[in-house]
Formats: sequence, C-alpha cells, structure tokens
Amino acid sequence: MKAVHECLTVRTRGKGTYEITDDVARVVGASGVSTGTATVFIRHTSASLVMYENADPSARHDLHTWFEKIIPEDDPDYIHTTEGSDDSTSHLRMAITRTSEVIPIAGGCLTLGIWQGIFLFEHRRAPHVRSVDVVIMGV
Repeated sequence: MKAVHECLTVRTRGKGTYEITDDVARVVGASGVSTGTATVFIRHTSASLVMYENADPSARHDLHTWFEKIIPEDDPDYIHTTEGSDDSTSHLRMAITRTSEVIPIAGGCLTLGIWQGIFLFEHRRAPHVRSVDVVIMGV
C-alpha cells in the first residue's frame, strides 16, 4: 500500500467554479498508484468542492445562478457579516456543498464519468488563494 500527499494552491478571481481535474489527475499519475482512491479536501469554510459537468460552461452558469437565488447576499436576516455581505453567504454555500470528494483510481487514472470534473467552488467575491489537499492511497 502506498500513500502520497500533495497540496494544490488554487488562485481564484472571486465567485465561481475553477476546474482542478487536471491538477488532481497529475498527482494521481505521479503517485504511481494503479488501483486505489484519491481524496480531495479543501481547507476553507468559504469555498467548497463540487463534482460537476465540465463539457458545457452553461451548466456551471446555471449552478452559479441557482446559488445566487437560494442564498442571496442581500438577505437582511444574516448577522455574520464581519468580512462583508458575502461572509455568511459563503459559509452557508459551503455547508450545502462539500469539502471533500473521494474518487476511485483504476489503471492509474481517476475513474470519472465522461462529463465529470472536479471543481473548486469559490463563494467569496474577492480573489483568494485556496489550499486543496490531494491524498492518493492504493497499490
């Protein structure tokens, strides 16, 4: 059994989804693991991870639009606004998405579906530098 860890640094330009599939695949390839799992974990409470359609950008546009509707920044009921009007909303959006994903590895490759991608979902308006841990385990 082999275990490999790498921390990815992802620079965002503010709200939106940023595909990290190729970065995770690179870590898998470099690990030498043929069969196992890749665990991807984001170390933040105002950004998250999503597995999502990566072929047609309009699908991600719809995701962003939907989040703006269900958790709007201008809700006067939010009181956690120390860092701005997107403070509480960014934490709420993270809470209903995910902070980690586990993807099987077979034949030395991620076993993603044909249209699946791994995305960092930035919930803050301002650019941020995000840390994403990738742990590969297997043989």
